[in-house]
Amino acid sequence: VRLVESGGGSVQSGGSLRLSCAASGYTYSTYCMGWFRQAPGKEREGVAVTNVNGRTSYADSVKGRFTISQDNAKNKLNLQMNSLEPEDKAMYYCAAGRQAYGAICYLAVSGYGHWGQGTQVTVSS
Repeated sequence: VRLVESGGGSVQSGGSLRLSCAASGYTYSTYCMGWFRQAPGKEREGVAVTNVNGRTSYADSVKGRFTISQDNAKNKLNLQMNSLEPEDKAMYYCAAGRQAYGAICYLAVSGYGHWGQGTQVTVSS
């Protein structure tokens, strides 16, 4: 499984960014896909995840502001981030975790065995 993120950058508080993850080397129907982030000095945490059927889960801190989506070919994962706050500043990672078809996907880091290299998001106040 190969995951390559893009779309990070620097924005002011209240701004928007769209992250993308190009995925290859796996059968999408048997994986959960998600976005995670890690700020300096903090543990990596789940942001948003989705299964093949589009069932999603979000961290409470991003609900209503972030939207995870997959494209029709199921080979790209996106994260639309609106109303960004300084607390959202972190390295963002795309991840994939093997699951049964249609299984509910969870935000736990331990459920994901494949990771991209990360893309930096910086939000200034």
